[in-house]
Amino acid sequence: MKEILEFLNANMNRPIPYGPLSQGWFHYLSLALVIVGSIIAISRMKNMSDAKLKKVLLIFAGVLILFEVYKQLIFSYQANWNYQWYAFPFQFCSTPMYIALIAGLTKNKKVFEALKTFLATFGLFAGVAVMLYPMTVFVSTVGINIQTMVHHGGMAIIGLGLLVNQVKLESKSILKASAVFSVLVGIALLMNTAFNMWIHDGTFNMFFINPLFENGLPILGLFQPLVPAPIFLLIYIFGFSLMAYVMLLIGILTKNLGYKKEIIYENA
Repeated sequence: MKEILEFLNANMNRPIPYGPLSQGWFHYLSLALVIVGSIIAISRMKNMSDAKLKKVLLIFAGVLILFEVYKQLIFSYQANWNYQWYAFPFQFCSTPMYIALIAGLTKNKKVFEALKTFLATFGLFAGVAVMLYPMTVFVSTVGINIQTMVHHGGMAIIGLGLLVNQVKLESKSILKASAVFSVLVGIALLMNTAFNMWIHDGTFNMFFINPLFENGLPILGLFQPLVPAPIFLLIYIFGFSLMAYVMLLIGILTKNLGYKKEIIYENA
C-alpha cells in the first residue's frame, strides 16, 4: 500500500505557466489538449439527444470524482493522514462534478435545463479562467497537476460543447444558471457556519466566503475587508453571475454572427 501511495505521490518540477518550454511544457500541453477536446465536444454534441448527453455528463462526473478521491487521498497522505479541511471538495470549481452527476440522473426537464446552463456558463467561466491563469493550482506532485488540468480542462471542454449546442442562447437563460449558483452558495455558507461552530480545525473556506478567512480571489478579495459579510455575499454572487453572463453573451454573439454569414452566403 505504501509503495502504491508513493507512486501516486511522485514529484515533478512545479510547472510555470507561460514560462520557457522546459518549465511551462505541462501547461502548454494542457492548453493544447483542451483546445482539441473543445473542438471534438462542439462537433460531437451537435444534435445530441438528451439521453446520450446524460451519459456523457455521467462519464464526465465519474472521471472528476475519481480524480477528486485521488486528490483527497494524497493530500491526507502528505499530511501524515491528517485531513486537510482547506481541500474539502466543495469549492466553486468542485461543483461541476456534482452538477454533472445530478444532470445525468435527473428526469426533471426544467432541472436538467438549469443544470446544463450552469455548466455552460458558470462552469465554463471557471474552467477557462483556471486554464488561462493557473498560477495557484500547480504543485510539485505529478498526479495533482494532472488532476487539476483534467478537472478544469474538462469543465472548459464540456462547458463549450454545451454552450454551442445544448443550451438556449438567450439572455434570460442566465437566470436559471444563477438560481443553481445561488443554491450552491447557500450550501457553502451553511458548511462554513457549521465548521465555524463545531469543528475549528484548520482552514475551511468553501467558495471563499467564510468571514473568518481572507477571500484571496482577484478583485473580489478587495471588497471583503471593506463591507459587511452579507453585502460581500451579494457582491460575490453578482460578480460570478456577471462573468457567467459574459460567457452566455459570447455564445449569443457567436450564434448571431453565424446566422448573418449564412444569410450572406444564401444571397451571394
